[in-house]
Amino acid sequence: MATISTAQKAKPATPNLPVPLADPAPARHPHAVLDRAARAALARLTGGVSPHSIVAAWQDWSLHLARSPGRQLELAERAQANAGKLGAFAMSEALAREAEAPFAPKAYDHRFTHPGWEQPPFSLWKQGFLAVQDWWHAATDDMPGLAKGDADRARFQMRQWLDIVSPSNFPLTNPEIIQETVAAGGRNLVQGAAHFTEDWLHTLLQTREKPPEGYRVGEDLACTPGRVVFRNPWFELIQYDPRTEAVHPEPVLFVPAWIMKYYVLDLSPGNSMVRYLLDQGFTVFMISWRNPGAEHADWSLEDYRRNGIMAALDAIGEIVPDTKVHANGYCLGGTLLAIAAATMARDGDDRLASITLMAAQVDFAEAGELLRFVDDSQVAFIEDFMWDQGYLDRPQMTRTFASIRAEDLIYSRAVNRYFLGREDLPTDLGVWNGDTTRMPARMHSEYLRGLFLENRLTAGRFAVEGQVIALKDISVPLFVVGTETDHIAPWQSVYKTRLFTDCDLTFVLTSRGHNGGILSEPGHPNRHYRIGHREAGALYTDPETWLARHDPVEGSWWPELSDWLAGLSGEPGPPPVPGRALGAAPGTYVHQT
Repeated sequence: MATISTAQKAKPATPNLPVPLADPAPARHPHAVLDRAARAALARLTGGVSPHSIVAAWQDWSLHLARSPGRQLELAERAQANAGKLGAFAMSEALAREAEAPFAPKAYDHRFTHPGWEQPPFSLWKQGFLAVQDWWHAATDDMPGLAKGDADRARFQMRQWLDIVSPSNFPLTNPEIIQETVAAGGRNLVQGAAHFTEDWLHTLLQTREKPPEGYRVGEDLACTPGRVVFRNPWFELIQYDPRTEAVHPEPVLFVPAWIMKYYVLDLSPGNSMVRYLLDQGFTVFMISWRNPGAEHADWSLEDYRRNGIMAALDAIGEIVPDTKVHANGYCLGGTLLAIAAATMARDGDDRLASITLMAAQVDFAEAGELLRFVDDSQVAFIEDFMWDQGYLDRPQMTRTFASIRAEDLIYSRAVNRYFLGREDLPTDLGVWNGDTTRMPARMHSEYLRGLFLENRLTAGRFAVEGQVIALKDISVPLFVVGTETDHIAPWQSVYKTRLFTDCDLTFVLTSRGHNGGILSEPGHPNRHYRIGHREAGALYTDPETWLARHDPVEGSWWPELSDWLAGLSGEPGPPPVPGRALGAAPGTYVHQT
């Protein structure tokens, strides 16, 4: 077992008032169970979306608009201007004159890329849709007194409704569908109907498609050789086989999020972060979380810390004794790692050599588009939903993430699959993205309330074992990674780790999104990053200023991480003796459905 300092065992002399993660609920009348069952039944009908949150957002918006005659005139003028632009464009189209389109889709919106959308009447339908979209975007902008969350929710919900009626979704108004139907003699519609039936049956029966040939877990994906060296009900610990004759003495422990399977970090051999670090002379361990069921409904966030990260450190200490560990947390795993590290710092546990946080938030005040799904009513609705089934299941989470970019992830895919009759092209990231897991009811409730909704971690109100923890207690070096187009953990939110810590910190901002920005192996085309270093105790710099001061560097950020870890590690020597094998990697938990 790794050596633990005396301070770790000592209890603080000053009493600390406990701040529980989840406030104890007051005693309720037995009839409250009936209420909760009714709400859970309604939640099933709505897919876990709270009708009250929707109504409240629009009520707040409409009441504030009703008392703002100036804003009403502004919107009326915008509608008149948009109609004028649209009329002028239509006249130019009718006279066969060259005219610049007055409205353009967002950069991420690929529904109108087919050349047919530039020809009448499709061009007019496209511009009409974008004109209405532009007006509603302005109409749901901030107003004095209007809650920012309600404005964002109203805008998001209207965008969802507009996406449903987009001309790109209907065969008679989409030139690409018409062209394909004529060319294929209607076979595309027959094939699309077969795809729709297949998908409908999978949804109805809650079954999973088998991964396509060439994308099997353990054979093509998650295929870096290793062994399971520890297992408990929460996770399996994988130790990977060394790929160099000499390795640094300090091992690397990956803590992935349990909302997805771990192997996004060991995807294909060419883009596996695990394999890359092995090739750089590191010993690598990986936590592979269990996919929980209804019987695990009472698993808490504290269970994942204590029986997950801390148990993994104990197991590594048995295999590599008296050696500190480089811990790396991804997404929600990074948030939990920050909690564990702050707790260890408070208790004098000095087993960490460094901490890497990849697309992980410690402060949720600016948590991006997911905030549109979180308020008190919505969280209570989800809690009732989970109370009924014991967990948050795959379809609910998949719908939430897909709706953030519904243009591409829902409607463009539906058009391609159901009207154009095209098969989904498999990719390693796509197969992993579909291999989702469940979230235990208690843990997910604690995460939504304690972290996402109440932001307790950076507010000084997050308690572990009855005592508040503080991120400022962390003294080991930090390597923090944000991604430019992340809609799950926006980089400005990830950057705020600098605001709540005082230790030596390196911040990297990489191109692409939440997953694509992390999977940025050397040699990957069209990748760049920015990197900056803050010495311990230095003054804070806001994200916009930081961005202006750091120029992009072409290529992968992985070598920066490897060099940073090597600089905090000892001289390479013989690889450690591997732990007792309980089975070959990738283990058994990764195959749970």
